[in-house]
Amino acid sequence: MPRRSAPIYLDHNAGAPLRASVREGMIEVLSDTGNASSVHSHGRRARGRLEAARESVAQLCGAKNRAVTFVSGGTEANMTALTSTWRDQGAPVYLDKLFRSAVEHPSVVTGGRFPVGDQVVVPVDSNGIVVAEALKDLLVGAEPGLVSVMAANNETGVMQPLQEIGAIAKEHGHFFHVDAVQAAGRLQIDLDEWQADIITLSAHKFGGPQGIGAVVARSTARVPAPLMIGGGQENWSRGGTENVAAIVGFGIAAQDALEEVSDVSHLAELKSKLELGLRSVCPSTVIFGETAPRLANTCCFAVPGIPAETALIAFDLERVSVSSGSACSSGKVSVSHVLTAMGVDEPLARCALRISMGWDTSASDIDRILEVWPQIVDRLKPDARHEAA
Repeated sequence: MPRRSAPIYLDHNAGAPLRASVREGMIEVLSDTGNASSVHSHGRRARGRLEAARESVAQLCGAKNRAVTFVSGGTEANMTALTSTWRDQGAPVYLDKLFRSAVEHPSVVTGGRFPVGDQVVVPVDSNGIVVAEALKDLLVGAEPGLVSVMAANNETGVMQPLQEIGAIAKEHGHFFHVDAVQAAGRLQIDLDEWQADIITLSAHKFGGPQGIGAVVARSTARVPAPLMIGGGQENWSRGGTENVAAIVGFGIAAQDALEEVSDVSHLAELKSKLELGLRSVCPSTVIFGETAPRLANTCCFAVPGIPAETALIAFDLERVSVSSGSACSSGKVSVSHVLTAMGVDEPLARCALRISMGWDTSASDIDRILEVWPQIVDRLKPDARHEAA
């Protein structure tokens, strides 16, 4: 009986595998006892671990320790940030509108705590990049609001010109939120350069545990009203007993990611090899956002006539895990709102696949993709290998 190949995981944008260092650190905490709010020795030990993790996350973002608030993940982080009620220099501030791009993550598309009528969608170009002039037109003369733009798209990997967007927001008196969930560990985060008032993170995108994230402010003097209230945890910014084990795992993953983010050239080389290989198999392959700045780890592509749902099943049978885009759609393969906003026709959008790499991806993983993909194409659409681009 032929030996089956080892499973390959190439869906890091949905969730990266847990790092061994993170697992070991969390197990150590789970075998201990202590509420970080307690004053006895067990509680103080838990508090020390929590604050050490806070420092590591702050370093990943170039922020102050006290500016980091731990929450349950990226969605809660975005819900916390997306509110019309803020405090600035101790005084309450009420923001009029939410200005968010057309390609945001579903947790931002819902608008957070802004009513539907107070949400304004900012258009993007064919690469999914915010149209700066359109944003400026929306902000000029408008009452102070909140601009929300992701650092990098979870489906295409396309990066936004945050420095330009932040400058526009500041010039016209608006607050600025950056969803940095896909950026953390993959590009340098700089709240000052971006002129971002607040960013949001999720640990499981770069090898930390699921169910833990953070809201990180540029200044503790300008922060959104808490979403979760009921206790004084997190400096009164998020009520509820802290998940110390998950927070410690977050901190360890942040330390590892900070070391890796300075050099992602190996991922860029793997992506280049992958995309050249995909094109050599099918010249008609479309790579979304190809001419825009993209994360080194993300390739979103389609071959016309090969539905994503069918291709995903074929990959899975070969023990290769890839995605059709966002993982936050109840496991359903549907037309991507991101690709729709980019002007991609529905038939092509239904063929979109995403390969996303990370800390454990090797050259042999890409070799395996390029080995099985021609076989899949030959089964699903044999003539695709001869169609011109």
